[in-house]
Amino acid sequence: MAKHKYIETPEKLYQLFEEYKSSLKPREIQKATATGVKSEFHTPPYTMEGFENYCEEKIGCVHQYFNNQDNAYKEYLTICSRIKRIIRQDQIEGGMVGQFNPSITQRLNSLTEKTDVTSQGEKINEIKVTIVSGNQGN
Repeated sequence: MAKHKYIETPEKLYQLFEEYKSSLKPREIQKATATGVKSEFHTPPYTMEGFENYCEEKIGCVHQYFNNQDNAYKEYLTICSRIKRIIRQDQIEGGMVGQFNPSITQRLNSLTEKTDVTSQGEKINEIKVTIVSGNQGN
C-alpha cells in the first residue's frame, strides 16, 4: 500500500518553496566603521537546509520528495530540480555580487577551480631538489 503524500501535488511543493522564500527576513549585521558601529541588513541566501527546516515546521519532512524515495515521487522530480537550481542560482549570484561570502558560495556549489600545472595529471611520488651554490669557483 502506497504511503499518503502530505504534499498532494508538485505545485503545492513549489508553493511551499515560495512561502519559504517570503519567510526569510533580513538579518542585522553590525559593522565597525570610523564613525562608530553601523547596522546593515542582509537577506539570508536560500538553502536546501532552510527550505527543508521550513517545511518540517509546516507539514513534515520533505527529504523523500527530493530523493524520490522508493521511486514514489517521480511526478515531483521536475519541481524538485527547479527548486535546487533556484537555490543554487541565488547562492552563486549572491556570491558574485558580494552579498554572500564568495569563498563559501564556491565551496557549497562545487565551483572551486582545480588546475594541475605541474604534473599533467601524473601521480607525484617523490620530489627532487637540486641546490646550486653561487660560489662554485671558491
